[in-house]
Amino acid sequence: MRFARRTRIALALAVIAAPHSAIAQGTTADYARAEGLRARVEGLVIDAADAPTWVGRGSTQFVYRKSVQGGYVFVLVDAATLVKRPAFDHDRLAAAYAAARDTATPRPAGPARPVTGVTLPFSRFTFVDSARAIEFVGGGRPGETVTDSARWRCTLVTYTCRSVPREEPPIGNGNRGVGGGLFGERRLPPDRPNVSPDRKWESFVRNYNVYVRPNGSREPGTALSSEGSEGDAYDPRSIVWSPDSKRIAAFRVKPGYRREVHYIQSSPEDQLQPKHSTLLYNKPGDVLDVGTPAVFDVQTHNEIIVDRALFPNAYNVTPLVWYADGRALTFEYNQRGHQVYRVIEIDAATGATRAIIDERMPTFFEYSAKKYRENIADGQEIVWMSERDGWNHLYLYDGRTGKVKNQITKGPWVVRGVDWVDAATRQIWFTASGMMPGRDPYFVDAYKINFDGTGLTALTDADANHSVSYSPDHKYFVDLWSRVDLPPVLQLRRASDGKLLTELERGNASALFATGWRPPEVFVAKGRDGATDIWGVILRPTNFDSTKRYPVIENIYAGPQGSFVPKTFSTQLAMQSLAELGFIVVQIDGMGTSNRSKAFHDVAWKNLGDAGFPDRILWHKAVAAKHAYYDITRVGIYGTSAGGQNSMGALLFHPEFYKAAVSAAGCHDNRMDKIWWNEQWMGELGPHYSASSNVDNAYRLQGNLMLVVGEMDTNVDPSSTFQVVNALIKANKMFDLLVIPGAGHTNGGPYGERKRNDFFVHHLMGVEPPERNLSRVATASSSGT
Repeated sequence: MRFARRTRIALALAVIAAPHSAIAQGTTADYARAEGLRARVEGLVIDAADAPTWVGRGSTQFVYRKSVQGGYVFVLVDAATLVKRPAFDHDRLAAAYAAARDTATPRPAGPARPVTGVTLPFSRFTFVDSARAIEFVGGGRPGETVTDSARWRCTLVTYTCRSVPREEPPIGNGNRGVGGGLFGERRLPPDRPNVSPDRKWESFVRNYNVYVRPNGSREPGTALSSEGSEGDAYDPRSIVWSPDSKRIAAFRVKPGYRREVHYIQSSPEDQLQPKHSTLLYNKPGDVLDVGTPAVFDVQTHNEIIVDRALFPNAYNVTPLVWYADGRALTFEYNQRGHQVYRVIEIDAATGATRAIIDERMPTFFEYSAKKYRENIADGQEIVWMSERDGWNHLYLYDGRTGKVKNQITKGPWVVRGVDWVDAATRQIWFTASGMMPGRDPYFVDAYKINFDGTGLTALTDADANHSVSYSPDHKYFVDLWSRVDLPPVLQLRRASDGKLLTELERGNASALFATGWRPPEVFVAKGRDGATDIWGVILRPTNFDSTKRYPVIENIYAGPQGSFVPKTFSTQLAMQSLAELGFIVVQIDGMGTSNRSKAFHDVAWKNLGDAGFPDRILWHKAVAAKHAYYDITRVGIYGTSAGGQNSMGALLFHPEFYKAAVSAAGCHDNRMDKIWWNEQWMGELGPHYSASSNVDNAYRLQGNLMLVVGEMDTNVDPSSTFQVVNALIKANKMFDLLVIPGAGHTNGGPYGERKRNDFFVHHLMGVEPPERNLSRVATASSSGT
């Protein structure tokens, strides 16, 4: 990627002739500023608190970590008394930990990292032994990870520390891997029987069928079923006893297709030769497990046949749950294609089924992030979440009739989550966004409301994005709020009405601002419909000069599962360091992403290739109309995972606007990626998958493309990238490819980021990046190596 001398001269003349030149961009000084950004800005915001952790179920105390000069300290607060103090003696704990670590056997290799009262090697801990000790996972030596590090227990009485065994991870056979399916990830069945509530009986599965016998007995037991077989067996994990111990319910499961993704680890660290491994990984269109619920009478040993008409084609089902009175049991059924979702009740005496709740969507029912159900009074009423009126809201159902009693929340705004439901007072505490006029519609606030929809009360008030944490007794909550231009504030409030009890911390970023760092600019423009606001942020280099023209780079992730433009305070190191090279870096939430109206979200339906680009391009043009420095003739884009699909898609479907793209770990064809994510938004297989495919559309490529892939990516099948490579080669298209040996789902790490930065400097600025190999040789020679 070297320009000929003639090309360099022509470029220089063109730059000199430009009214807003970019001569100083992409220089050695810019690289030094970009690569030194972390060292310049890290640790300069003090009194910035992390989210709190409440201490114990019956406690009114909570702990949080806050930044101080040189590191962090932990603070303990009693919400009832408002007493605030250090969680422990930080200096004594640091000394005790360092002493124990340095005498540990076996002693880890490498020099010990110094530990002080403000550089303790953990970000969270747990009180144990009635708060007389704490436990944490800590490292302390260069290169150690949390996995490598030990678990430590330190007493707060004598301040001595010792390592303790770490808990073993749960054993799994990987039968489901990354895919979807009936019960999610499958684990080895339990090796002990399931004991009835009255402790008289135990149930188990033998020879693929359900058996019962007296609790503790050695006898073979009595079979309750006979139709179970190797290919259609009862799942022991699914067995549930009725509360009165008279009946058993379970799923019989017919296994679906077990797709394997194969991996070759080219450069393992523990041997010379490559390694082969496989991962079970379902993809769109694969045949999934089929679960059939069954109910058995323990006394008569008879099966109560369950009517199957309401669940003919499951993507997955939830576990069976009995009502407390044993009259019936329920499960949730998600139909393949994600357009039908039901809460199904099975009559325990007759096997008759009915849909208590029956969601039917013309596009998709968002079950992964927008589903909530709370049974009230043993199912007499149900609080349910739905987007049926075009916005995500709460509804109150009559559990006996399956009719909606009333809509609890309503309006052109979005319920973001339910914190807790108080059946006694018939009130709900929840979070929502978009309710406050004139504010960023993505900002989350806390509210409470009555079951009948009256009494809506805002519990937070600052014009910011709020994260709340309620005390175990629900009398208090801690409110952590900030904006991209406002450091975090931590406050304690009363849960009944949101009254401020005390302000605990207010972040101070004066030292950060003194370095020249500036927060992102929030920018809003109209989307493709001319009416909907599209929100994004703009980051500039710290040596920004408004008289210059800057190329623009968009950081994209258009996954429909969320919204991604930052809303809270951060140095935005990743994007800011890229900006330091002489770019304007932006991030935008276009249509098709979540947390707005259902219509806004539905743009993604069967159309992931859209990625909100019509909105994004209009947003860019609106910025350029306002700011002369914003050069939309030189726009690059980068992203990872779904963002990798999106960034390459920019060059395939919108090459008139985007000129260069870096695509990392892309799910370039939604037929190649994990089933749950892709069928959620794309539905069942059809021609629309090809329309959004970067593989099938690779021949359209214009502009400059770099692909990045980790050979051991277990999130997105690496073959997705290599199939793009194959299609590009067949179409005689030029591109760059970076394969990272041994890497998983990644943007390439520090090496990949340097390659990305050099790629954009070369293609958007026409400037040659540093000769890194020559400089490293010179450094090595000067050191005598």
